[in-house]
Amino acid sequence: MSTESNRICHRTTYRVIYGDTDTMGIVYHANYLRWFEMGRTELFRHLGLPYREIESRGLMLPVSEVNCKYLTPARYDDILVIEATLNTAFRAGMQFDYTITSEDGSITHTAGYTRHAFVNGQGKVVRPPDFIREMIKKAGG
Repeated sequence: MSTESNRICHRTTYRVIYGDTDTMGIVYHANYLRWFEMGRTELFRHLGLPYREIESRGLMLPVSEVNCKYLTPARYDDILVIEATLNTAFRAGMQFDYTITSEDGSITHTAGYTRHAFVNGQGKVVRPPDFIREMIKKAGG
């Protein structure tokens, strides 16, 4: 994990399985969104706050916006690095930026972001809770 001004990053590796690909052996486009989620979940876990704990406190983080720019196709058996970055400058909820590259970093397969609102158990949008703000502050963001 690394931190820089207003950003907290974590990298996760993943090997492309056959079920992730189409009949040409190229990764099916929707899988990149799954990998965004994987990166985001592992970033939270690395910060000591598994997503399950957020839910146990009565909060959810639904996606309110997603962007995914496909650059170079990944293929069966490629090892990917999913970099998830929490952009702490985004104040209306949470924004995570993602880059998915080859294992050696020489190929960028996709880049994008997701934005999330905080929602309570009744589905009402709420401000980011103190425990989330403290987690970000502790991580250096």
